[in-house]
Amino acid sequence: MEDKIKILLAEDDTNLGMLLNEYLNAKGFLSTLCEDGEIALETFLNKPFDLCIFDVMMPKKDGFTLAKDVRKINSEIPIIFLTAKNMKEDVLAGFKLGADDYMTKPFSMEELMLRIEAVLRRSTGLKPEDEQEIYKIGKLTFNAKKQTLFDGEEEEKLTTKESELLRLLCINVNKVLERNYALKHIWSDDNYFNARSMDVYITKLRKILKKDPSVAIINIHGKGYKLTL
Repeated sequence: MEDKIKILLAEDDTNLGMLLNEYLNAKGFLSTLCEDGEIALETFLNKPFDLCIFDVMMPKKDGFTLAKDVRKINSEIPIIFLTAKNMKEDVLAGFKLGADDYMTKPFSMEELMLRIEAVLRRSTGLKPEDEQEIYKIGKLTFNAKKQTLFDGEEEEKLTTKESELLRLLCINVNKVLERNYALKHIWSDDNYFNARSMDVYITKLRKILKKDPSVAIINIHGKGYKLTL
């Protein structure tokens, strides 16, 4: 398994900062939270990071100034800005500084996750942890790249959608895979028809995984699904 992606998170709103930090760590990243721009710059100087998420309006050193300082040290590291403002000038200023993305508060955690993954895919040499190819599911071996499931004797070929959905379940094994996140990640839209389609694929995966009775995909009412081993 690859090393975890290290994220530097600078957010002066204590509640939001803690919420984001816990969410990112729960999703398999190694997130470090800093409460202002000066602490964030000092942290950046002393530890290696793969991605930065900076709030624009911060005490001591705002997000734009922080980004300028970070860019002097590392011109390639991806930066995502967070702001409470929805002003064109701010957006343009952020992109002129080399921002990779820009999110206006309030935003959903699922959307932030999709933006992070997109930024990491665009960044040369950076791969999120979820690009792992081989997963052990009880007695079964799932090859996400080849889209196959091997039970020790027979190899079963999965469709692309089945494989993508099973990979997300494996990444979140024994944790809830949020329904809307899965829909946006695989189908790009969480509308009714895509939601019904995903239910069909979940049913198919349950049948396929019956080869190991200790493995189950559980419905978490109002939230999503959980792959349990």
